[in-house]
Amino acid sequence: MLKKQTIILSLIIVLVAGIVFFGLGWYLSYKGGQVNAALLQTYQNNGKVLNFTKLFIQKVLKAENEVSFGDRLELENAVRSINNKEILAQWKKFTECETEDQAQEEVKNLMDLLISKVTY
Repeated sequence: MLKKQTIILSLIIVLVAGIVFFGLGWYLSYKGGQVNAALLQTYQNNGKVLNFTKLFIQKVLKAENEVSFGDRLELENAVRSINNKEILAQWKKFTECETEDQAQEEVKNLMDLLISKVTY
């Protein structure tokens, strides 16, 4: 009788330990999944910011002629895809400039802001 109780108690302990072990593993993998999702989101945001920055340099800063409507539309869509109110507000300040001096100042502000938004 004592042997049977010992076996049953051992099985219960093993089952409880297994449940705790697998439950802990599931919890840690779930929590790790959230961290990975956050890293993926950061990576995607950085990609959008850097893509817009590269596009801006190519289409605006290196432009030898006036920026075409298609290029302006491409830039507008790229800046909106970042989904950042600060960057969009700075972009609007740049696009609404009336003088070349204002535009140069707002370009500096835009570049500074874009670089500050890239996180690691």
